[in-house]
Amino acid sequence: MKKWLLVLGFWWALSGLVLAAKPYKIGALFSITGPTSFIGEPERNTLVMLVDEVNKKGGINGHPLEVIIYDTEGDETNAVKKITKLSVQDKVLAIIGPSRTGTTLAVIPFVERYKVPLISCAAGVKITEPVKPWVFKVPQTDRMAVKRIYGYCNEKGYKKVAIITVSTGFGQSGREQLKMLAPKYGIEIVADEIFGPKDVDMTPQLTRIRAKNPDAVICWGTNPGPAIVAKNMRQLGMKQQLFMSHGVASKRFIALAGEAAEGIILPAGKILVADQLPDSDPQKKVILDYIAKYKARYGEEPSAFGGHAYDAFLLLSKALEKAGPDRAKIRDALENLKGVVGIHGIFNMSPQDHNGLDEKEAFVLVRIHNGDWELLEK
Repeated sequence: MKKWLLVLGFWWALSGLVLAAKPYKIGALFSITGPTSFIGEPERNTLVMLVDEVNKKGGINGHPLEVIIYDTEGDETNAVKKITKLSVQDKVLAIIGPSRTGTTLAVIPFVERYKVPLISCAAGVKITEPVKPWVFKVPQTDRMAVKRIYGYCNEKGYKKVAIITVSTGFGQSGREQLKMLAPKYGIEIVADEIFGPKDVDMTPQLTRIRAKNPDAVICWGTNPGPAIVAKNMRQLGMKQQLFMSHGVASKRFIALAGEAAEGIILPAGKILVADQLPDSDPQKKVILDYIAKYKARYGEEPSAFGGHAYDAFLLLSKALEKAGPDRAKIRDALENLKGVVGIHGIFNMSPQDHNGLDEKEAFVLVRIHNGDWELLEK
């Protein structure tokens, strides 16, 4: 009996030490307000929800998580200021975000200087190609998205396409991939137009595109610009198939575009059509569980962008379990994670690949039909 009491007393003492353990401090940068708040807000919500969940279960390695989240407002200068604050003043172990390609590219030199692991929630292929020691990303790349669109164009016999891209970092990266990959798919780009992130009418660009009579139109951007493109095409009576990038993979785009959204095709993460996936898909349960938890907490379904924060936190939590509170060891652990089933794919990181996604599995093609997503091609 005495021996049992001693053991029990030991565990009580140990639990007290666990509760008093120093927190693992992590940082996050999201565009919570501003024109891309539709990206950053679900990312912030997701991270808060997941951190709360982990802390209720006792933290990681007995250490509670402390998360410091800053709003970049989608601005590059602001992002650089906040990355410096997180790295130097707050002394976080790792950083999730930023939300956008442009803000991520802006902070990379500082991440490398301060030697703090960064897991970006942005899509631009330049974020991780070439590989940068301290930089990782979870979204599918724009190169993967272009390949899915061009592959579909080949299937349908679309030989001549017009592209219209936003002048931000995301749009510029997408435009580069669209132009670079077109010859490999036997596609001719007959028109190449650009619009600004604050433009409210793309009729001039689309009028020039209409004159070229393309088989299809590909728009690359984030809201609200792509919705305006869709509306303007309808107003001009253009009947070509309109493709969008994964940058509009949220219900907000459908709401903004209204009836003009009907029939638009885009590459997207499986989260948009999770209930339409076969039960054999290893991501299905993970995605449906996430959707249910998010909906229960926030009263609405998460977007694909929230899924980026989910994947980033999933990878970071596994790295923290292995490495503990050491930036360099966390970096090494992230680089060697294998078989991690997330919202946007199954991650297999390596020293040569800091994105870790299989391009054949990372995207599905979806069509907008009757105000909702329809699985077009797995």
